[in-house]
Amino acid sequence: MAESHYLDVPGGRLAYDDTGTGPLVICVPGMGDLRGEYRQLAPQLVAAGYRAVTLDVRGHGESSVGWPDYSVPAIGADMLALARALGAGPAVLVGTSMAGGAAVWAAAEAPDEVAGLVLIGPFVRDMGSRWQQRLIHLLFGVVFARPWGPAVWLRYIATLYPTARPDDFATYMRRLKTNLRAPGRFTALRQMLFASKAASEARLAQVKAPVLVIMGTRDRDFKDPAAEARLVAERLHGSVRMIEGAGHYPHAEMPARTGPAIIGFLDAIRKDVARGA
Repeated sequence: MAESHYLDVPGGRLAYDDTGTGPLVICVPGMGDLRGEYRQLAPQLVAAGYRAVTLDVRGHGESSVGWPDYSVPAIGADMLALARALGAGPAVLVGTSMAGGAAVWAAAEAPDEVAGLVLIGPFVRDMGSRWQQRLIHLLFGVVFARPWGPAVWLRYIATLYPTARPDDFATYMRRLKTNLRAPGRFTALRQMLFASKAASEARLAQVKAPVLVIMGTRDRDFKDPAAEARLVAERLHGSVRMIEGAGHYPHAEMPARTGPAIIGFLDAIRKDVARGA
């Protein structure tokens, strides 16, 4: 396991891993998960000649708890703070789920510091009508309440791997269970569950960096994963790569298919930079 590094920012401390050399790629997991979500992808990035940095989202993993803000802009600001602290940018930001929306916000906020975006199963907008969102929030408030909330979340996470699970899945889920039971961790998750994605949708037209949207064809978080992927890619003038049979975590569920797609995108960015494009 890589040595943990820490960055103090206003409101708390962020934990991250830093491996490899080359162009900087910052990988940020979805809410309710750990930076270990990228344990299959990061070694592929390093082997391909990239510096892979994996970040624990505020309130999760080894990052501190008790933050005043768990919104999309707050997470996006953390991505930028880490990129600036590392001093190796511009960085490609890889974000899963809500972190995808945060990466969009970051790319619009600081375009000179973001070389590209890889958005995996991204939530970049609030889904459904206002009354549907209120109903969902009410449902979440009951389903993800203590004391049963952490167990329900873990069962839900398990359903997001519909075709295959990593060999270390049971071990990884035990780590996640232990983390969510620590004081303040599940509170952070609940606050992210209720956070609006409107801030990322409002910035979509401002993103100038190249974008790759990756979506599993069996991602149950979306009614029509392919349609959502196309919508996001069209609004960001990006491209789409659908991973057949994968759920919400194609980079962990099917790394042999997903990793090369991401590396191909990164290589294209590197070539453009080398040509001065």
